Amino acid sequence: MKRIGIKVVAGLLAAAGLAIGGAQLLTANRKVDAAASVDVNDRRLAEAGAYIARTGDCVACHSVPNGKPFAGGLAMQTPVGTIYSSNITPDKQTGIGGYSYADFKNAVQHGIRKDGTPLYPAMPYPSYAIMPDADIQALYAYFMSQVEPVNQPSADSTIPWPLNMRWPMAWWQLLFAGKRDFAAPAGADEKLVRGAYLVEGPGHCGACHTPRGLAYQEQALSLADGEAFLTGAVIDGWRAKSLRGEAQGLQSWSAQDIEMFLKTGRTDKVAAFGAMADVVEHSTRHFTDGDIASIAAYLKQLPAASGKLAVFPAKADSTTASLRDGRYDTRGAVIYAEQCAVCHRADGQGMPRIFPALAGNSAVFAQNPQSIIQITLEGGRMPSNDMDAMAFAMPGFKHLSDQDITDVINFIRTGWTNQAPAIGERDVAHIREFLASKKPNIGGGKHE
Repeated sequence: MKRIGIKVVAGLLAAAGLAIGGAQLLTANRKVDAAASVDVNDRRLAEAGAYIARTGDCVACHSVPNGKPFAGGLAMQTPVGTIYSSNITPDKQTGIGGYSYADFKNAVQHGIRKDGTPLYPAMPYPSYAIMPDADIQALYAYFMSQVEPVNQPSADSTIPWPLNMRWPMAWWQLLFAGKRDFAAPAGADEKLVRGAYLVEGPGHCGACHTPRGLAYQEQALSLADGEAFLTGAVIDGWRAKSLRGEAQGLQSWSAQDIEMFLKTGRTDKVAAFGAMADVVEHSTRHFTDGDIASIAAYLKQLPAASGKLAVFPAKADSTTASLRDGRYDTRGAVIYAEQCAVCHRADGQGMPRIFPALAGNSAVFAQNPQSIIQITLEGGRMPSNDMDAMAFAMPGFKHLSDQDITDVINFIRTGWTNQAPAIGERDVAHIREFLASKKPNIGGGKHE
C-alpha cells in the first residue's frame, strides 16, 4: 500500500510538471516577435493612439476616481475574488515603461505580460485580438510618449490559492483566446462594418454584455460565433443589459436613442449608471459622431436572441391614476409615494434628462434585477458630458429594510406598462451582502 501511495504521488507530480511545462510552451508559442519599429515621438501616430485608447476604454479600467490616469488599482469583483487593474503608465519600475513594442502587443492582444505570465481575462485581450497592427502601434506610441508616468505598484488579487495560480491561464487561453481576425458581417455596408468592428474589437462590449461560461469565458465573441453574443450578463453586481433586439434589450430604443446614450449617458428616459457611467464619461462621449452612429446602427439591427421575447404584449397603465388619486393598494405603492414620486413622478416618467423614467425603462424591467436592486441600495451618479450642464445623482436607500426594497422594486417593475418577474427579499439581501463585501479601489497609495 505504501508503494502504491508513493507511485500515486509521483504520478500526480509528474502530471503537474507536464501541465506546467506544457503551459509554459503554450505561452511561448503564443508570443509574437513583432519586430516592427515604432517611433513613439511621432506626434500624429501618438494622437491617433489617444483616440484608439478612448475606443478601447483603457482609462476607465486602469484608473480610479481621483487617482492618476492609467495608474491602475481599480477593484474588479469576480466570482472567485477581486482583481486590481494594473499600472499601464510608462513608469519603468511599476508600469510598462520597460515594454518593447513586442511586449506591449503580447500583453494587449495575447494576454501575456513582459515576464511571460498569462493575464487574467478581466483584460479583454480576446476582443483586442482583432485590432490591426497599425492601431496597436499607435496605442504604443501614445502610452509611451503622452501618458504621465506614475510610480504606483500594481496590487495582487485576493483570489485564493490554488485558483490564483497563473500557469493554468495558458491552457485557458488555448481554449478560449486563440488567434482570430475580424470578419465583417455578410452584406454589411461600410457603416455597419465599422460598428461591428468597434463593438467586437476595441469597444469590447461583449466583455460585459455577453454571458460567461463555467471557465469565465465569453460564450461568443461575435454574432457569427454563437447565439449568446450580447444577450446580457451580470458583472460586478450589475446587470449589463442585452444589446439585442428583444423586448428586454434594445427593442424599445431607436438608433437615435442609442447615439444619444453613448454621447451623453442619458436619453429622455434612461441614464447610465455603475460601470456604464464610467464607460460613457471616459470613452464613448469622446467618439466621433460617425463612430457613434456606426455602433448604434450595428446594435439596432441585431436580432432578438432565440427564445427571448421580441415585443411585450400590450398592457394598460392603471398605476398613474391610482397614485394620483391617492389609492396606495400595496406597501410598495406607499413606499414609492414616500420615497420616489417626488423625482420620478406619479406617471413614472421622471424629468427628461434629469430624473430617469421608471415607466418604459428597459433597465427597470430587465429579466435579472441586479441593477435596479444595486442602484436602489447604493444610489448612482450620471456621467458628465458636453451637452448637459449638470450630472445628477440618485441617493441610496440602504437604510430601508430588505422587505421594503423588495416591495418598492416589485411595484416599479410591474407598474405602469412595465412587465417583469417579481423579486424576493433574498435577492435584495444577496446584493446587500455583495456590496458590503466589495473590496475598495487602490489609488494614490491609499484605499479609495
